[in-house]
Amino acid sequence: MSTFPIPSFFDSARVGEIWKVDYAFLAEQAREYALQHDLKPASDSKSRISLLVIDAQNTFCIPKFELFVGGRSGHGAVDDNIRLCEFIYRNIGNITHITATMDTHMAQQIFHPIFFLDKNGNHPAPYTDIRAAELREGQWRFNHALASRYGIAPEYGQQMMIHYAEELERKGKYALTIWPYHAMLGGIGHALVPALEEAIFFHSIARLTQPDFEIKGDKPFTENYSVIGPEVRTGPMGETLGTRNPKFIQQLQEVDKLYIAGQAKSHCVAWTISDLLEDIQATDPELARKVYLLDDCSSAVVVPGVVDHTDAANEAYVRFANAGMKIVKSTDDLI
Repeated sequence: MSTFPIPSFFDSARVGEIWKVDYAFLAEQAREYALQHDLKPASDSKSRISLLVIDAQNTFCIPKFELFVGGRSGHGAVDDNIRLCEFIYRNIGNITHITATMDTHMAQQIFHPIFFLDKNGNHPAPYTDIRAAELREGQWRFNHALASRYGIAPEYGQQMMIHYAEELERKGKYALTIWPYHAMLGGIGHALVPALEEAIFFHSIARLTQPDFEIKGDKPFTENYSVIGPEVRTGPMGETLGTRNPKFIQQLQEVDKLYIAGQAKSHCVAWTISDLLEDIQATDPELARKVYLLDDCSSAVVVPGVVDHTDAANEAYVRFANAGMKIVKSTDDLI
């Protein structure tokens, strides 16, 4: 497939910065670019190639923001987004649709410090793992002051937390991790990285196609690393904590190729792909061959001296490849 030149306004040195996106300028540039390179509307393309960008938001991708994904290099997400923007521009005539997921949080959620207290009334520090045994022993307890907000008895709140942690362990998931407040709805951290927002907007004007923006992670009693489904879907009495989204397996059936990139490789990317693979295996295992993982456009969560999820992320990608998905680089040809 043909590749295209990267527009002159793109400055890779600024991808780790925040600025006001000039939509009017970009729209004019995109129209001129489309005319110059004879780009047709995406609806006219014979091949359907989709790109799924997972959580490429300021909170994860801009240095010094709440959960910057530095990877082992210390600047992983910035480098990833340089490559991802260039991938979009070089393949603008081939990519027919882009979906961007957006982690979307509020203060009072199960993975934020305010949800728990220790015996001395202190909230857990960020990056604390809370396990079922610790909840059963009372080392950590549900913040009773939040019970009335959710219309539950304080004791039942603790029962919910124990059930939740036990379900994570039963499913072989990560332990319940307390994260810094991040991706806060209404805040600048929630927004897409400006360089990537520009690339997506430019693509939408040049190819006359509307991108999708998929909200996830806004339910109070469950984590939602995957855009396809929450970590735990039901509470101890069978109440719904979150629901599974069938949109992505349906879209995969309709396209020729699906490329996946974003942050973080060890968490939201890996769990989204894992859930998609589960849906693929339940629908048609051959669909896995349509999935291409942009390995150089995602980094794992690494907090020096605290945690390094790189190996776990790489092991997950080996599993995905063994199921038929293809591990590729952003510079590879779209064949």
